[in-house]
Amino acid sequence: MSTLSYDATGAAQQALEQHLPALVKDRIATRIFAKDHTLWGPDAESESAVRLGWVEAATVSQPLVKEILELRDELRAEGVSRIVLCGMGGSSLAPEVIAGTAGVELTVLDSTDPDQVRAALADRLAETAIVVSSKSGSTLETDSQRRIFEQAFTEAGAEAKSRIIIVTDPGSPLDKASREAGYRAVFNADPNVGGRYSALTAFGLVPSGLAGVDIQAFLDEAEEAAEILNDDAPENIGLALGTALGGTTPLRNKIVIAEDGSGIVGFADWAEQLIAESTGKLGTGILPVVAGPQAPEVTSGAADVLVVRLVAPDADIELGENQVAIAGGLATQMMVWEFATAVAGRLLGINPFDQPDVEAAKVAARGLLDAQPAPTPAAFVDGAIEVRGGDWLGDAATAEGAVKALLDTLASDSYLSVQAYFDRLAFAGLEGIRDELAAATGRPVTFGWGPRFLHSTGQFHKGGPAIGVFLQVTAAPAADLGIPDRPFSFGELIAAQAAGDAQVLGEHGRPVLRLHLTDRAAGVAKLQDIVAALSTRASATES
Repeated sequence: MSTLSYDATGAAQQALEQHLPALVKDRIATRIFAKDHTLWGPDAESESAVRLGWVEAATVSQPLVKEILELRDELRAEGVSRIVLCGMGGSSLAPEVIAGTAGVELTVLDSTDPDQVRAALADRLAETAIVVSSKSGSTLETDSQRRIFEQAFTEAGAEAKSRIIIVTDPGSPLDKASREAGYRAVFNADPNVGGRYSALTAFGLVPSGLAGVDIQAFLDEAEEAAEILNDDAPENIGLALGTALGGTTPLRNKIVIAEDGSGIVGFADWAEQLIAESTGKLGTGILPVVAGPQAPEVTSGAADVLVVRLVAPDADIELGENQVAIAGGLATQMMVWEFATAVAGRLLGINPFDQPDVEAAKVAARGLLDAQPAPTPAAFVDGAIEVRGGDWLGDAATAEGAVKALLDTLASDSYLSVQAYFDRLAFAGLEGIRDELAAATGRPVTFGWGPRFLHSTGQFHKGGPAIGVFLQVTAAPAADLGIPDRPFSFGELIAAQAAGDAQVLGEHGRPVLRLHLTDRAAGVAKLQDIVAALSTRASATES
């Protein structure tokens, strides 16, 4: 097993000293691994009773390895070497981290953007098989992606059903339909594991293993980590991290997760959905902020921020005030963070296994798809950017003025959430505005690509404390793309998802600035210039 280490300063160390003795005395670690569903209170018992399978996932999943590797060898013998994962939330984020850290190619399609879908279809289709992952078996995004790939395989002269692999819960609509359709393989995951805790189940293992990851070594490491965590001892690093996440007083509810030499690719993105969706409810929770080691939030000293640095084993680092450093291999870290999130849920007094506010945006999106209303008129147009917002826009007449008006709504405990609903691969550079906005505002800033963030931080934005301020960026595609046997297109779907989410946020009283880019390249460049100017002016004011 890889080296696991933990260090903490300031509020995180104080939280450990305050809560660890009781956690050890109450045998929280061994009770979690014994699947004690009473740990999170009476209101959570029915849900937690069917959501604790993750504690033994590393062992339960061992029989899957042989089946996955045999299928991988069969596919490669047929000339199929490219795996595309159609999945959302935990179903896509875990395999993306596992494959990325192993240096293995896995195409993750977790978008409904027409341009991104079209790009996935255009790349080596003759060598491609898809893994369609949906716990419920009714995820709209993955169903749409499956339909378009099935059509593309058929039109290319391939036997479509031989290129489609399904991962879903037993008895789901997708499970039944896929077996009837005769798809290449159907893998059932443990129904007693929630999606965001599913990294060590079929959802994490099937796409990763088919792509070429050594999933046997991955599971073996996780089993060792589980043995270490299943211990009511002060040295239990999972308990320590749980106190840092959920036990600071007053609660530091923005957790800045900074990759700082761990060698794990994209881990913070996976931890983001685990923590935000597990804790952001009942008006409380923890907002993860994915950042780099030099991000403004790391050194801000803000009273509501705690920094967790993901470091290399045996790294010689100097921790700043109110910081945590944690090191360990990927499988080890995944087990530790799942365990710590469950512990944090107990300290926060919430159920870490439900997601009561995620459905609201889905319902709003479906309503907009069914009704097909005319778009809300723009407040004004500035070049390639259409601007829509609330009364707080005031007399703003430019896109820059609108962004500034939104930032003026930030309070001392607020955070800014940037949500971009278009091709996250072609326009990955847009994420650079996150650091600039954090520098310009002095507040934590999250950056999420839609619609994938709806399955992660979307829960916190709606169910957590009402302190979010939202910048939504949508963009016209180069061309729309129809969805086979559906009355709406990918372009209409992603537009409805963005509009539905903005609608729900507005109903929760959150300020939402909507910028629609009528030309992607020109609009992105203009937005980057706007943010750079705001950041420069803020720096000049400070100096």
